Amino acid sequence: MKYYLTILSCFILINVFGQAPKMLSLANKNIQIIWQNTSEGYHIQKVSVNKNGKWISDLAPSGEYTLLFSETKPASESAENFEKITGGKFPEDAYHYQQEQWKESTTAVSLNTAGKTYHFFPSKVKIIDKNHIQFTQETEVAIIIADWKLDEKYTSDIQVSQKLIPKRKGFFSLATPTLAVLEKEKISWVSVPGYFQGNFMQENFALAYAYGHGIPNRPVIYRERCASTLSPLVSSKNGITLSIIPEPGLARDPWEKDKITQTDWFIGLSHMNRKSQLSPTLYYPVLGEEKSEREIGQELSYGFRYSLISGDWFQALNHAIYDVYNFKEGLALRQSTQSLSDRIEKMHHYLINPKTSLWNIEEYKGKQIGAQSYLGGVVGSNKDAMKNSDYGAMWMLAHETKDPELNQKVLPPAENFKLVQQITDDGFFKGAIEGQYYLAKSKKFVEEWGSVVEPIGLTYYIMLDIGNMLLFEPDNKELKERLKLGAEKLLSWQKPDGSFAVAYDRKTEEEIFKDIKDVRPTFYGLIVAYRILKDEKYLKAAQKGADWFIKNAVETGSFLGVCGDARYAPDFATGQSAQALLDLFDMTKDERYKKAAITSAKIYVSSIYTHPIPSKNIKIVNGVEREDWEISQAGLSFEHGGIFGSATRHGPIQLASHAGLFIRMYKITGEQIFADLARSAAIGRDAFVDPKTSVASYYWQSMNKGAGPYPHHAWWQIGWITDYLLSETELRSDGKVSFPRGFVTPKVGPHQTYGFEPGSVYGEKSNLVIREGFVQNDKPIVDYILAENGQKNVAYVMLLNDRSQPTSGKITLNPEKWISGKNISKILNKKSNQTITASDNSFAYNIPGFGIEVIAVQFE
Repeated sequence: MKYYLTILSCFILINVFGQAPKMLSLANKNIQIIWQNTSEGYHIQKVSVNKNGKWISDLAPSGEYTLLFSETKPASESAENFEKITGGKFPEDAYHYQQEQWKESTTAVSLNTAGKTYHFFPSKVKIIDKNHIQFTQETEVAIIIADWKLDEKYTSDIQVSQKLIPKRKGFFSLATPTLAVLEKEKISWVSVPGYFQGNFMQENFALAYAYGHGIPNRPVIYRERCASTLSPLVSSKNGITLSIIPEPGLARDPWEKDKITQTDWFIGLSHMNRKSQLSPTLYYPVLGEEKSEREIGQELSYGFRYSLISGDWFQALNHAIYDVYNFKEGLALRQSTQSLSDRIEKMHHYLINPKTSLWNIEEYKGKQIGAQSYLGGVVGSNKDAMKNSDYGAMWMLAHETKDPELNQKVLPPAENFKLVQQITDDGFFKGAIEGQYYLAKSKKFVEEWGSVVEPIGLTYYIMLDIGNMLLFEPDNKELKERLKLGAEKLLSWQKPDGSFAVAYDRKTEEEIFKDIKDVRPTFYGLIVAYRILKDEKYLKAAQKGADWFIKNAVETGSFLGVCGDARYAPDFATGQSAQALLDLFDMTKDERYKKAAITSAKIYVSSIYTHPIPSKNIKIVNGVEREDWEISQAGLSFEHGGIFGSATRHGPIQLASHAGLFIRMYKITGEQIFADLARSAAIGRDAFVDPKTSVASYYWQSMNKGAGPYPHHAWWQIGWITDYLLSETELRSDGKVSFPRGFVTPKVGPHQTYGFEPGSVYGEKSNLVIREGFVQNDKPIVDYILAENGQKNVAYVMLLNDRSQPTSGKITLNPEKWISGKNISKILNKKSNQTITASDNSFAYNIPGFGIEVIAVQFE
C-alpha cells in the first residue's frame, strides 16, 4: 500500500498547482490501476491484482476507448460466407431452421466490421476523489465522458458509467474501454457464457462461432438472448480473471410487458475489442439497433463494471450471478401453486388416456408396437411420426403405481417398439438403431434429420432404454440379448483413440460430419453394458472413451449436441456428460472422472439463464396477469443456445433434466450455486404448466400451452421431477434416505431412473410407491415422496419444503388409499424418533426452508 499512497500523493500535489496530472491511480487492497498522461492521452500503464499477498500483473494494460459510428443504418444481410473445416458451405441448405439465425449472426454488425471506428485515449481528466476519476474526450462525431469508481462493497470491482453526447446525427455504439488485454499465450479460459468457453484459439470460424469449439479469432458481437450470464471473461494461467458485467436492466427483457420481446438486441457482448485483442467488451447501444440512432445533442449513457479477481472463471461467474444479478433474492420469490408430487400423479392420468397422450398402436413386422404421436419436425413425416421418450420413467411409473393400464396396455407395445427399432439384419449397422421415429403411413423408422445412423443414437435408444428396462426386468433374456448386440456394435465402432464418429451415411455406410468431433457421452452405452452384462471389456472401453472425451471435450470446453435438426448445436448433452463421468467414477473410484464430472457440471452452469433479475412487477401473459418471477427465464436451461440454437427464438426450456444432477453436485462440491440453480428451475414454474393435464410446455415462449406437439415429453417430466425430488431427499436427510439410481435418460439430459430396487429409509429397506390420495396436503410448496416396507407394514412419507422460507401446514392421511381396510396405529417422526400426535389421521408440520421431515406410518 506504500506504493499506492505515493502515487496518490503525487497526483494530489499536481492538482493543487492546477496542472494535468502525469499519473493517476485507483487502488485498494485487491486491485491497482495506474494511468499515465502521454501525448495520445491517458494510457493505463499498469493493472495489478493482489493474489495471496503478491501483486500479479498478468494482463497487458491498455485504457483505449472505442466508438462506432454510421451515418446510415447498417445492412441486415450476411456480410460474409464461411466454410466448414473440411470445406464446403456452412451451414448446408438442408438445415433450414438455422439459416435465419446464421444470417443475422453474420451481418457486418455481428461480425463487428460495421461503421467507422474511432479509437482514442481520453485527454481530459477530473479527479472527483481518491476513488473516483472522470475522463473526457471529444471526437469529430461525439463527446465521451467516462466516470471510473472503485466499488466500496466489492473491492475487486470498478464501476464505470459512460455518457455519449452526439455532435452529428447518425447511429452510435459506444464500446467499453479496454482495461487490459490477455495475451494468447497466457490463456487459461475465455468465455461468453451461453455461447462458448475454451482455452485455445480456433482458426476455423464456423467451428468456433457455431459450436464453441475453441475461441473465435474475430471480435464478433453476441446477442444477449442466448448469453446465459451477462459476463464475458478471460482467465490467465496465473489465476487472474477479468470479467465485464453490464448493470442490471441494460439488456433486453424477454417479456417486457404484454408480449414476447426475446429477440430484442440492446447490448452486444464480446470476448475481444474491435482490434481483436482478448479483452471482455460490451457494446451499447448495438449499432443499428434500438436507441443507437441519435440526433445532435441527444445524450445516452450506461453503466457496467469491471471485475478483477484472483480466482478462476467459475468464481467470476458466481460473482456476476449472485452479487450483481441477485440470484438468491430471485430464488426466494419462487412459490409453487401445485406440488411436483401432484404433477406426477396428474401426468399419470394424462399418459394412460390415449386421447390426451396421443398414444398409437400400429402393427409392424408382426408385432403390436406402441408410441406417442410426434408433431415436430422429422424428415419425411406426414404428421404420422411416433416416438417414445423416457423408457426408464415408463417402467418406473408402472412399477410404483402397479397400474394395470400401464403394465398391460402401455409397456408391452412400447417394448415391442423398442425391439423392432433395433437393426438385427446382418451388415454394417447390425445392432444399431433404425431411427428415433416411426412413420406410420410409410411404415418405416427414420432419423430426425437425414438418412444417417449415429453411434450416440445406439447409446441412447438401445443401450440406455433397454438398460433401464432390464433394471426392472433382469430376467428378460430377449432384452439382454439385444443389449449385448448393441454393445458389440458400439465396441466395433469405437476408434483406436476411444472416440466415435458423429454419424454414418445410411446408404453408403461412410462416416459423415467429419468437420465436428463426437464430443458427447457416446461412451455411456458401454457403462450400461458393463453394469448389466458384467463383462470387463465394456468397462475398459468405456474408460477409453471417457479418457478421450475428457481430453477433447472437458479440458477444452468443446461439446456437441444431440439434436440432428439443429446440426448438433451444443445442448443438454453437456449436462448429461457430467452424470456419465460421475457414474464412471462410482464404478471405478478413479478421481479423474469425478474431477472431470465436476468441471463438466460447472461448464453446464453456462447453459442456464441467470438474468434478468426476477421481480414482482405485473406483466400480461396471454391476457392473464402474472408477476414477473412467475415467467422469469432466470434459472431455466437451454435446449441448445449459441448462435443457432432454439433459445435464440424460443427461449429456454422447462425440461429441467439437470436438476437432480445439480443437487448431487452440490453435495459433492459444496458449491451453493448448484443447489440454487436446481431449485430455481424446478419450483414455482406453474405459469408454464397446463392446468388440464399438469404437463409443462417445452419452450419458454409457449408459456402454459402444455405438451403441444410433444406429448411424449410428459415421461421426461416425470423422470426429471422424480430424480430431483429423490436427490433432494438424499441431500436433506444427510443420506439417511436414499434409493439406487439407474441410467440416464436418452437425449434431454442427466436425470436417472429409480424404483427398480429397494432403497433405505433410516436403515430400513423400502420400495418407492405412488399411492394417489394417501397424502392430502394443504401447502403445495411441500412435496412428498412415498415408500413402503411391506414386511413391517410401514409407510414412509418424506416431506420436502420446496421454498426458501419455513413452511407450516397440515397433512391428512387416508389409509384406505394405502391398504383397504387397514387403520393407522402410530405416526413417528424419524428424525427425532418422536411419536406424532394425530387427530383423525391429521397432524401439523413445521419445516425449515428447503428442509425435510421423514414420517413413518405404522398400520395395524
